Amino acid sequence: MKWAMYLLHFVTITTVCGQSTTINYLSGTDKDHTIDWDFMVSSGANSGTWSKIPVPSNWETKGFGTYHYGWQEDFEKNEIGYYKHTFVSDAHWKNKTIKLVFEGSMTDTEVKVNGKSAGPMHQGSFYRFKYDITKLLKSSGENLLEVMVRKISSDTSVNRAERMSDFWVFGGIFRPVYLEIVPESHIEWTAIDAKADGSFLINVYTEGDQKNQTVEAQIKTLDGEKVGAPFRMPLEKDAEKTSLRTQVESPDLWSPEFPNRYQVELKLLDAKQNVVHTKTEKFGFRTVELKRGVGFFVNDVKVMFKGVNRHSAWPTSGRTMSKEISIMDVNLMKDMNMNAVRMSHYPPDGHFLDVCDSLGLFVIDELTGWQKKYDTAVGRKLLKEMVTKDVNHPSIVIWANGNEGGNNHELVEDYAKYDPQNRVVIHPWNIFNGTDTQHYKGYDCCDGSLYNGKEVFFPTEFLHGLFDGGHGAGLNDHWNKMMANPLSAGGFLWVFADEGVVRLDQGGRIDADGNHAPDGILGPYREKEGSFYTIKEIWSPVYIDHEKLPTHFDGDLEIENRYLYTNLNTVQFAWKLSTFPSPYAQDTIETVLDEGSIAGPDLQPKQRGKMKIPLDQQKKEMADLLTLKATDVHGRELYSWTWPLKSVKTINEQWINEPRPQAKAQVMETERDVTLTAGGLAISFDKSSGLIRQVKSGDEQIPFSNGPQPAVGKADFVSMEHATKGDSVFVEIHYNGPLKRVKYKLAPSGLLTLDYAYYHDTGDAGNAFDYLGINFDFPEELVTGVKYMGRGPYRVWKNRMKGNHYGVWHKKYNNTVTGESWEYPEFKGYYRNFNWVVIENTIKPFVIYSESDDLFLRLYTPPGPQAAENDHNSPPFPAGDISFLNGISAIGTKFDAATNHGPEGQPNKIGPEWIAGKLVFDFVGKYP
Repeated sequence: MKWAMYLLHFVTITTVCGQSTTINYLSGTDKDHTIDWDFMVSSGANSGTWSKIPVPSNWETKGFGTYHYGWQEDFEKNEIGYYKHTFVSDAHWKNKTIKLVFEGSMTDTEVKVNGKSAGPMHQGSFYRFKYDITKLLKSSGENLLEVMVRKISSDTSVNRAERMSDFWVFGGIFRPVYLEIVPESHIEWTAIDAKADGSFLINVYTEGDQKNQTVEAQIKTLDGEKVGAPFRMPLEKDAEKTSLRTQVESPDLWSPEFPNRYQVELKLLDAKQNVVHTKTEKFGFRTVELKRGVGFFVNDVKVMFKGVNRHSAWPTSGRTMSKEISIMDVNLMKDMNMNAVRMSHYPPDGHFLDVCDSLGLFVIDELTGWQKKYDTAVGRKLLKEMVTKDVNHPSIVIWANGNEGGNNHELVEDYAKYDPQNRVVIHPWNIFNGTDTQHYKGYDCCDGSLYNGKEVFFPTEFLHGLFDGGHGAGLNDHWNKMMANPLSAGGFLWVFADEGVVRLDQGGRIDADGNHAPDGILGPYREKEGSFYTIKEIWSPVYIDHEKLPTHFDGDLEIENRYLYTNLNTVQFAWKLSTFPSPYAQDTIETVLDEGSIAGPDLQPKQRGKMKIPLDQQKKEMADLLTLKATDVHGRELYSWTWPLKSVKTINEQWINEPRPQAKAQVMETERDVTLTAGGLAISFDKSSGLIRQVKSGDEQIPFSNGPQPAVGKADFVSMEHATKGDSVFVEIHYNGPLKRVKYKLAPSGLLTLDYAYYHDTGDAGNAFDYLGINFDFPEELVTGVKYMGRGPYRVWKNRMKGNHYGVWHKKYNNTVTGESWEYPEFKGYYRNFNWVVIENTIKPFVIYSESDDLFLRLYTPPGPQAAENDHNSPPFPAGDISFLNGISAIGTKFDAATNHGPEGQPNKIGPEWIAGKLVFDFVGKYP
């Protein structure tokens, strides 16, 4: 609070002399800098008694009233918040106009100053509104501000648009409140149209006496350097606006890749050319155009939106945000290689748009109307408040007139009244105004629309996330299809972050309201889910089409420029060659053998070509891994690719073949078991099933058992035979059914090798399966973690393979349910490109090696989300605990099974050939 009071004083005394607008905060500025006001709520928690509340805030997050998710129709239980606050008149306010400004209040807001009404009640939650309170203020001393806020509006259409919604519904003054002190004659607001050709128009709206006044404008860089000469226009008496024009030679254009901005300094001059009022606006030169039947263009470049929807939400403060969160969120979007964001489903804080301007994101700004529209009267007022506040942000390229049926068609023409750029107006979820923005359509959907239509299409919501589904899962297929369609302008994922709220009435747990709001790419505090990295790779503007490197790789890589405006020669590439640590080492750190950096190739957007990494061939032969990191001109990592330079078998042999104590393997047979012993290991096979029954390492019994069993089908035991050859013992087990080969070798070192093969004789080579492979059991309650080599650290799904890096990873055990708890990366699930794994447990760690390059490791079965209403986000898993698989299951979205979203979402097809594998088990170990 002290910080806020200091800021208020500083702003007031340093701006008043320049005749610019003075801002005097009565509240704090954000969720972290608040000022206590007197407060009482009419019902719910802590009601009926005056106390203190920090402003700005949503009162539920401070322990008052009742939490409500949307869908509420019982409007009789309205909560009313009563606020009081005093502030002191300032002598500098004499002969000034004083306006009381609310950046946002939920929802019906009535204001009194010194016992008198400041003006009509404001209805609508997410909009800036203001009152001229000049005549209500005392010339000196304290003024009393009283505010009454009804959580539920008396306007039915406001409730239907804002309250009956699929998001949390809060109450209170949730954005800042301040005084705006301006001269009696002043510039109220402006609207800019600065085009890519350098033409500049600004509409200046003034209030007060306009007699013999002139507006003068000077464009400058953000550093204050003048751009061109000043230009001016006299005010016409009683004119609503004054328009000024000029032309700038070859301006630096604004785009998400190069967010160049300028500022225009405006001066309101009297008849003697004295400065009456000054106002400065930031803007960017850029041209936005929807070319019907062709595409969406910015600066005459066809755009593909790589976008996401974003709520203004934070777990401990609801809708009350901060610029720090805005910066964090935009940086996270940019880190995913996104270039666009949709405001869902209301206009955001001004600082979020400022950050989109400065860091570079296309924005769709949206009038609220979740699935029901505002009535025309209140809608016109709120539309004007939104557009006049946000119109000068170059990041905004589209207006959304409500969402999913919440579109009042009578409002469409109003946008152009306040926006000289005449930006396109869309109706999300509908075909409207030359655009098709339908939501949640499948990969093979839409006869005559979307993928198969005539309109420029960009679904403003697609791949609806829920728990761990959607988002990255299915994106690769959809994105490839979009890029191949000339009418596609990309799309917007739902949604950026889980909308979880800390429930003070429930012990501080985070509540995402069942399956309504755990649908983010990130958690409530911006915890990164696996899809974060999948999106980052798929949407990287540097595309490298090499899942694997060729056998005789010499440094040449095929590369594609997927930027809109940027040459790849501005991108810096850093490479390194490294070797992996041993499974028995204490850490997971690679040893770097060589490294360097090179500039990207001279490739314009949409061009493909080659890039040569200058590798030392001798060091390349020694290395296990090649890493390539791309960094853009602003210093942001675009993506880092990793490729193994050796086969899994070659990499693992160095650890398998290390010198170990030797003891001739032996075999013993009882009525129940066949037991092999060597090197301190005793492993028993059940004679009635052929399955591992018991493993004993030294004095420790390791309960690894009950395998191998086929992941699909049942293997019927036939016979088992064993033989001694040299110092090793061999066991071969015969089955009827899918297991066609099961052979074991126990070496004198105590290493156990399993050679297996399976085949599904379905009579139809096109039959499909959710997973394919073999399973074993190991009690989950004993596991403490794993260290493994493969792609990680996140689990994968069949339709979400991208985004993980090849390396050595260490993970502690967790039982995370994505979106219901937020300890990431999740432990349980499928892992790609499995080399080896150390199963850490309370008895004794052990290692399992693979000899296959494309094997999946399965670690247990993730628990299903408690709030799930279907199984789209709970894909099938094999029986058992630990599996080695050649095919894994895909995951769906909130609304659809994975099969509705492209080829990668289909089950695994198997042909007539056998699928073979080899595993090596080290139960003896040599751990530090």
